Order: sequence, then C-alpha cells, then structure tokens
Amino acid sequence: MGKKKDVIIKILVEISRIILGVTFIFSGFVKAVDPFGTAYKIEDYFAAFNLTSLSFLSLSGSVLQSVVEFAMGACMLFGLYRKWNSRLILLVMVFMTGLTLYLAITDPVEDCGCFGDALIITNWQTFYKNIVLLICSVIVFVYCERISNWFTGKTYWLAFLYIFIFIGLFTFRNYLYDPLFDFRPYKIGANLPKLMNVESGKGREEKTVLVYAKDGVEKEFTEENYPWEDSTWVFVRMDNHVIREGEKPVVNDFSINRLVFNSDRTEVETQLDITQEVLSDSNYVFLMITPSLINMSDSYLSRFEDIENYAKDHNYHFFCVTASPTDEIMKWSKENTINFDFCTADGRMLKTVIRSNPGLILLKEGIVVNKWADINVPAEEYLTKPLTDLPYGQMIDTKAKDKKNLIAVCVAFFLPLLFLKGLDFLFFRKMKKEAITEEENEEEIKE
Repeated sequence: MGKKKDVIIKILVEISRIILGVTFIFSGFVKAVDPFGTAYKIEDYFAAFNLTSLSFLSLSGSVLQSVVEFAMGACMLFGLYRKWNSRLILLVMVFMTGLTLYLAITDPVEDCGCFGDALIITNWQTFYKNIVLLICSVIVFVYCERISNWFTGKTYWLAFLYIFIFIGLFTFRNYLYDPLFDFRPYKIGANLPKLMNVESGKGREEKTVLVYAKDGVEKEFTEENYPWEDSTWVFVRMDNHVIREGEKPVVNDFSINRLVFNSDRTEVETQLDITQEVLSDSNYVFLMITPSLINMSDSYLSRFEDIENYAKDHNYHFFCVTASPTDEIMKWSKENTINFDFCTADGRMLKTVIRSNPGLILLKEGIVVNKWADINVPAEEYLTKPLTDLPYGQMIDTKAKDKKNLIAVCVAFFLPLLFLKGLDFLFFRKMKKEAITEEENEEEIKE
C-alpha cells in the first residue's frame, strides 16, 4: 500500500511539475517576444487601479516579469533549486489567483495579458487556469523533494545562469527590433481590408424599434407597422435591440487622417481621411509610424528621410503617421527641418502596428508587405532599384520564417543545456562514482 501511494504521489508531482514548467515557460517566452506589448498591458493595469504615476515602471516591469516567469518555469521543468523555486511559484500563484478573481469580477481590463497576443483569454478563463496552477503549485510545494532533477549540484548553477542569460538576451533582442514572432493583426502578410470586415451573416445583428406613446403607455413598433397615420400616437424615441453580438472585425481601429498645412506650415487648414486611399493603393505605400514625436528616437531618423526621398523618386506614397497633437507636429517639423507628409491616427493602434518608435511599414493594396524597426530600416545604399526588383518589396513566407526562427530559438536554448547534461553525466557523475569506489576500497583495506 505504501509503495502504491508513493507511486501516485510521484505521478502527481511529475504531472504538476510539467504543467507548471510548460505554462510558466510559455508565459514568460511570449512576454519576452513582445516586451513593449506587455508594458502596454501593465500600463492598462496601472490606469485601471488609478496608478498612472507608476507608468514609468511598465517597461522594466515587463522585462522583469518575462525573465522571472521563464526562469521559474525552466527551473521547475529541469528540477533546479526545487525547494526555493516551489516556494516562489506557490507565492506567485496565491497572489495571481486572488488578483485574477478580482479582475474576473470587476473586469477593469479586457483581458489579463498573461499570454500576450499569442493567446488571448478572458479574465474568467484566466482565473480557472490559475486554479489549476495553484493546485499544482501546492503539490510541488509539499513534495518538492520528489521533483526529478536533470542536473547534479556541480552543474546546477551553470544551468540556472544560462537560463537567465538566454531569456535576457532574447528579451533584449525583441526590445531593439520588432518581435521575432508577430502575433498581432498587423503582421506581415495581413490583408487589412479583409481584416476590417466580417463575413456576411456573421457580424453584429440589431433590430431597430420605434417607441410611441398613447394615453401614457409606451409601445414598440417596427419600421413596417408604426402608426404613422394615427395622430393619437406620439413618437418617443428609437431604440436598437441587439439580436446577436456576432463576430467583431480583427482590425477595427485603422484610420488615417492627412493634415493639410498652409503654405508656411504654421497651421493646419484641414484634415482628410485617406484610410481607403491608403488601403486601395495598387502601388507601394510607406507608413512611418511614430505614436509620439516628442518621445521618438532620432538615432536612425536620417534613414526615414532617405526612404521618403526614395519614395518620391519612384512615385510611392510616404506618410508619417503619429498620434501627436498638431502643435507638436509643427514644432517638431520646424526644429528638425523635416517636411514629411504628416497624418494622425489613434495612438494605441500605432503602438499595435509596430512596437518601435519610430518604425516603418510597407503596404500594397492594403496588404502588409514588410515592416521594420528603426534600427533595421533599409539604408540608402541598398535602395538602388524599384521595390519590385528588391527583396524588400516581396512578400515573405511568414509561416516558414516563423518555423525556422522557432527551431533556431529552441536549438539555442536546449543545446547548451544538453551539453551541460552530457558534461554532468560523463564527467561529474564519473568523478562521483570514482570517489565512491575509492572510499569502498579504503574501507576494504582497513578491514
């Protein structure tokens, strides 16, 4: 009976270890893929709890969260520092389960953001997920000594150190460039006009009713049977009843307004909605994206100027799209002596399109052909031909690229750990075995 109980406990511990390890690794990894996206979600939390004064901590908090989550998951999966890691995970899950219960009840943010844009789940789904993880964390906390470990004490610290180095460098890479894996609706290959619409019959369905009153009693009518010939009925209001919520378009906030300045560029005369013009252009369209001109990095600004000149030479449209107020736009333009064709758009949408500030996106017929963070915008010396003759203007097979990148990331993570495991097995365990053999021989000599 005792052995059977031990086997059951061991199975429960191993299942819990794997569930916790994989979940924490995945959660930390997708946050590391998109550190700015996680930072924006943290800002949403600060706003929901009236802590906007702490927004300056959002990016550092994003990086810390992704690194710590990934490291805890990897340590749990490989059995590193079992006692301390199981304690830490239990504390995290107790806190997160309570927090997500509050979020599920009050619903201050649309989704928790626990898996970034890779997997969006509701607040209640997050809470139920955390209940499972909490149960698993209690099991590994109580029976932490039964967690299998992959490494001996000689290589514990090397494996632990490498895990932090790996996830730290990966996060830094995605901080400098656009995310290696793009889970957003504006990824390369996205057909924006298609994503802005819902298939016929699958969208929101509403019914319009006309409310009339007679002798103090209100009654609803349709547009077909309202009492238009009976003057005893008095019109009160028109209501819209939702029959079916239906599907929402994946992209519902893409809108661009072009600013028309006076001849001196000292004031804006009018604004023109050019959204459809941009999305239907059969030629290439460059959009320089900068949510805030004041906070924009100007390290590679000259490259954007080169792109604008290149666009003019080849009859491509180039627009600088920002969420900055018009007075800031005019001030920035004057200070930098740059006369871009400026447009305004929603700041949140611009932050979703590309994480870099500034960044560059290339469209053709509303399809995202390419996109670049400021650090890897094509330099002037590479823009020697029309885009049809350059790789920059060709559609990329994003699925094949993502598969290749995922394999490269997995190899970069697991190969050094496997090397450590081999070193552990062949060298340190051999030394331990030899030491035991020597002790046994010494005991035999003494006898």
